Amino acid sequence: MRSLVNGIFFRIRTGCPWRDVPERYGPWWRIYHLFVRLRADGVWQDVHTRLLSHAQHTGRLSWEVSVDSTTTRGHVHAAGARKDSVTRHPGEPAHHGFGRSRGGWSTKIHVGVNADCGVMSLVITPGQAGDGPQMVPVLEKIRVPSTRRGRPRKRPERVLADKAYSSRANRKYLRSRGIKATISQPKDQVANRRRRGSAGGRPPAFDTAAYRRRNTVERGINRIKQHRGCATRFDKLAVHFEATVQVAVIRYWLKRLS
Repeated sequence: MRSLVNGIFFRIRTGCPWRDVPERYGPWWRIYHLFVRLRADGVWQDVHTRLLSHAQHTGRLSWEVSVDSTTTRGHVHAAGARKDSVTRHPGEPAHHGFGRSRGGWSTKIHVGVNADCGVMSLVITPGQAGDGPQMVPVLEKIRVPSTRRGRPRKRPERVLADKAYSSRANRKYLRSRGIKATISQPKDQVANRRRRGSAGGRPPAFDTAAYRRRNTVERGINRIKQHRGCATRFDKLAVHFEATVQVAVIRYWLKRLS
């Protein structure tokens, strides 16, 4: 089993076709089917959650979360998903996580990264999807169970984000959950508020010192894209590509907590 899992790690790190995984890890088809089966059983998500729980228990989990996204180009081998894949793979969207953007045929990875550059949650969308509307789905997927009795923790202490996430809906959501928001405002929003005078309300609070720490999300994304299987999408199905990114995230947490 361990050699098969190492074969999965090898494929995601190098981005090679499944058939080209070295034989020392085992038959390629067994490695591939193990990856698919663990994804279908929710094992990758469960391992990620347990690692976060262990980090929380040992006091090595920061709850200052930065949200951002990165675009991944689709490889020609990622085309041609089966027409019945939506019914054969529960959770698979009809668009398979692909869309047309300025970067071409691509997929977006939206992530919530803590102050230690560790990914706490991720969402896969087509490449043309906007960043702002994905803030809530990313934060809603954060869930860290306690190693003792009690409910899982879901609420960050602070959320850092760039101008793409500055909207009334996002700020209202964070305010309703009691989460501190450090989100920069676009110039047009600032100008519109000033033009309205007192009717425009007070400017939202902005902590410049805290915003400087937002680079952690860029560094977290860089760690994901060190895996060639994530830097370029080779998976035909969105659920399989999400699992690929999850495995890359698991490798980071294993190294950090070891």
